[in-house]
Amino acid sequence: MKISARNQLKGKVVEITKGATTAHVKLDIGGAIVTSAITNAAVDELKLAVGQTAYAVVKASDVMVAVD
Repeated sequence: MKISARNQLKGKVVEITKGATTAHVKLDIGGAIVTSAITNAAVDELKLAVGQTAYAVVKASDVMVAVD
């Protein structure tokens, strides 16, 4: 896979929860959990399964920082 996005976080799928049209896929990235909302069709096309290695690819024009 080649992709222009530089923020590629390799992890392991730990949970997939399908809804009516959208699925929430949780990846364990070194102990932190990243959740992505993708279509059920994308889950099926990617053949995602718990325990599988996958990448969270983050592409954003802005990243904000906040403190309490």
